[in-house]
Amino acid sequence: MTGSPVPPELYAEVLHFYARQMQALDGGDFESYAATFTADGTFKHSPKLPAAQTRQGITEALHEFHKKFDGDPVQRRHYFNHVVLEQQEDGSLSSTAYALVLTTRPGGRPDVGPSCVVNDVIVRDRGALRLKSRAVDHDQEFAAVAV
Repeated sequence: MTGSPVPPELYAEVLHFYARQMQALDGGDFESYAATFTADGTFKHSPKLPAAQTRQGITEALHEFHKKFDGDPVQRRHYFNHVVLEQQEDGSLSSTAYALVLTTRPGGRPDVGPSCVVNDVIVRDRGALRLKSRAVDHDQEFAAVAV
């Protein structure tokens, strides 16, 4: 950890930002989710896929990724926890959070996974918080290496 702690008000603002962002994603509003990034933002969400660049690229990548759920009445929920937020010298915020994704189908029990670490760079853009970048590391990708 290289930055300095943030005031409680800023920490709460970031948690609120994450809540709205994840609700947009889980609701399938990929345009609103992409709007939480800077215009030139980068989003690396899957270990097997290239990073998406720009809001339009992020929107397109999410539509493409979610095609695998076409015809599958699934609800996915992303949960962020243990958020470590630090102010960087350049004014940006470094955020590291744990994330779990729950997948539920009608009449079924929730499936837990993947388990991830989310690494964000957050900036203030025209008064609003935005992601400059997000890189998601999936725990299952490292499990075999850790043995």
